[in-house]
Amino acid sequence: MDIVLLVLGLILVLVGILGSFLPVLPGPPISWVGLLLLYLTKAVPDNWWVLGTTLFLTLLVTVLDYVVPAMGTKRFGGSKAGIWGTTIGLLVAIFFPVFGPFGIIIWPFIGALVGELLNKTNQRMALKAALGSFLGFLTGTFMKLVLSVGMAVFFVIKAIAHAGSIFSFG
Repeated sequence: MDIVLLVLGLILVLVGILGSFLPVLPGPPISWVGLLLLYLTKAVPDNWWVLGTTLFLTLLVTVLDYVVPAMGTKRFGGSKAGIWGTTIGLLVAIFFPVFGPFGIIIWPFIGALVGELLNKTNQRMALKAALGSFLGFLTGTFMKLVLSVGMAVFFVIKAIAHAGSIFSFG
């Protein structure tokens, strides 16, 4: 059973990293559940401080992921159209990788700009608002990525440290 929990946990931690970029997947919460599964094995001793701290950070980053982009957009005079444009641009980057790995940065900005241009008549203000939407998006994505990767690294370190107990069949 430990091996099943380990494999499922690893899958969830990796999906959590993807969820840092994909707006439909809550990255850090998925990574946290993967970490929880590791601690549910008999081989890894319970550490409620680690689980509690990572849960707190997960909840904090999840809330900030909604607050920071809105703050960035508002600070630069943006609107919900810019936020929607950023999200649509991200989806375009994922499904149509025209610019390669840079598409994950370029398309959300283009989406924010188009969203703001559709919402505003002033091109300069739309550009400024798109920049705010984009910076907020990047900040939120960076926070989620750092936390999810951190939990993945911790997962791997713990799994390696307890591999002998997890894979023992005695």
